[in-house]
Amino acid sequence: MHPDLVALLALQKDDGAVTQVKEKLRASDAEVAELDRARGAAQDALTNARTALESEEVRHRELTNKVQDHKALQEHHVSALDAVRKPREATAAMAQIEMTRKVLAQEESDLHGLGGRIIDLRQSVGLSELEIAEIETKQREERARIAAARAEIEQELDAAVAKRTETATGVSKGMLSKYERLRERGQATPLYALRGQACGRCNTAIPLQRRNGIAGGKAIEVCEGCGVLLYAMPA
Repeated sequence: MHPDLVALLALQKDDGAVTQVKEKLRASDAEVAELDRARGAAQDALTNARTALESEEVRHRELTNKVQDHKALQEHHVSALDAVRKPREATAAMAQIEMTRKVLAQEESDLHGLGGRIIDLRQSVGLSELEIAEIETKQREERARIAAARAEIEQELDAAVAKRTETATGVSKGMLSKYERLRERGQATPLYALRGQACGRCNTAIPLQRRNGIAGGKAIEVCEGCGVLLYAMPA
């Protein structure tokens, strides 16, 4: 049997175990991300409601000032009307009063509408704040559970990596280098057993001389088709 074969197979098994533990961590991350997404959506709704409220409150203040200005202007026009004596001047003053009245009426109508929207937006902000508080309360226990589970998984990963590192010391440097290169290229399973006369992964036919070396347990060869390491357990 090739001196590296047992250690390589054990290393591949350890790598599989490490991968499985990392998948658990990714699943844990996905759970946290989903909780974050739910809270983030509620936070976005609150932010949008607050922004809209602030914008409408600014408009309300600006429009309130305009209304006050036009009321003062209207009072001025009325006073001016009382002071005029000529019909032409009176007509002009009445026209100014009417124009200011229409503008004031529209502004007061807009101000009333803004007031209603501000009330609705304040309610929306309050509801959004309550929703976030409820989400945080509901998620607190779930996040604690995930954190505790993650701590256990991280310990499991440390142990799996340590075991993998120890196993790797039993593989010769040259063979370990070949194995690691395959892993770095994304080949999760670098080792495949010879299947009949062909590669157990891609079914590429292996030349007789190389096949005999593999089958006899004397060699671990690289498949010319897919690049994996081929082995055979002696009978």
